[in-house]
Amino acid sequence: MTNPRIARSLIVMVFGTFFGILCSTLMNTALPQLMTVFNVTEAQVQWITNGYMLVNALMIPVSAYLIRRFSFRHLFILATTIFLLGTALGAIGTQFFVVIIARMVQAVGAGMMMPLVNVLAIRYAQPDKKGAIMGIIGLAFNFSPIIGPTVSGVILDYLSWRYLFIVIIPFIIITLIASIAILPNIAHNELPTFDTRGFILISIGLWSLLMGLSSISSANFLSWRVSGLIVLGLVFVVLFYLSQRRQAQPLINLHVFNHQQFVVATTINTLITATMYGNAILLPLLIQTIQHRSALVSGLVILPGAILTGTLSRLSGRLYDRLNVRILVFTGLAIDCTGTLLQALIGTNSTPIVLAIFQTVRQLGLVTMLIPLQTHALGLLPYNMVPDGVATFNTIRQVAASFGTALIVAVVANVNQHWSGAGYLGIEAGFIVCLTLLLISLVVARHLSKQKSLNVTT
Repeated sequence: MTNPRIARSLIVMVFGTFFGILCSTLMNTALPQLMTVFNVTEAQVQWITNGYMLVNALMIPVSAYLIRRFSFRHLFILATTIFLLGTALGAIGTQFFVVIIARMVQAVGAGMMMPLVNVLAIRYAQPDKKGAIMGIIGLAFNFSPIIGPTVSGVILDYLSWRYLFIVIIPFIIITLIASIAILPNIAHNELPTFDTRGFILISIGLWSLLMGLSSISSANFLSWRVSGLIVLGLVFVVLFYLSQRRQAQPLINLHVFNHQQFVVATTINTLITATMYGNAILLPLLIQTIQHRSALVSGLVILPGAILTGTLSRLSGRLYDRLNVRILVFTGLAIDCTGTLLQALIGTNSTPIVLAIFQTVRQLGLVTMLIPLQTHALGLLPYNMVPDGVATFNTIRQVAASFGTALIVAVVANVNQHWSGAGYLGIEAGFIVCLTLLLISLVVARHLSKQKSLNVTT
């Protein structure tokens, strides 16, 4: 990092973003409890998670505009304040819809935080240090969503779901104070216009797609609630794509897709992210709903893999600076496929210790490739396209997380409906879907190049 002020700013921003992303999975372990407390269905309760990730995904492309329009300091302080308000609302909410709204307000703040961290790192890190810097950021982006179910499991074993909001508040207050005290003003000389039409189109498109997928478990596939909404969503996504091609100042600069390695790395990341978040739903459902164990056990099963991810995130970034990205990705996918296959064939009838081992194998594979893929995708873009690349990469990542969760829940619910009383089969089917997505990733990974991230930064 060339500037000590930037280094200090990055520490503050990674700290705050850690808790923003932590909240994307913090509620997963609480879903069974929330179903009972608010008397809602499996399809309804997943909006606690999906609503968060969808709003988060929509805010990320908006951030590309905001980063050009306002300073890092003002944006991050605003994002932290919004996140704090959403967290406080969730802590006092007594109705199910209030909790969902609180989660969405949280997601607005977190969705603004995430791109700021990436843009700051990619722009100001030395080319041969990008992997190492992105490894540090990986603590927020990859470790926090994995540790979320463990943290919530411990909390829920002793306290109510409400404390999943309460315990976050002190850390966000610390982040807000540190942001005001430390973050510098970085001059901006751009006055972009906001693509309102594009934002409306992509909002309707993503909302329709997610609603359609979320309804697969509770409605006929050929009904309006499923096929109708999915088709409507696809139409609006296509309209968004066409509108962005014609816009002088688009919401997302689709020219990033002219860079082949960005497309390849982003595609692989999309597939493995869907499996990572889908898995974060499968394990709590298996352990709490099928095996009837406590939320604490559910969290402890995920803990070893989460610790491994946090420990190795920096190492995987450094390995990218030294090794061919193809080696890291193929190695990671092979390990991840092995762990997922074991989960599908053996895991559903296993003890918590065996489940923890299989999950740790999966996490070893994931941490080997997540940081290298992100660094590879963004590091080869021209300097002026970095904000668009960050926005696009993170938007697709969050959409993949949301759709991965919806898809896995739909598969589990449908299998269980057709084979009544065979709850294990639904979970096994969910693991098999994850394995299928990973195998597709192996095919796509053949197109990764050996080129390193050498774009010019200032």
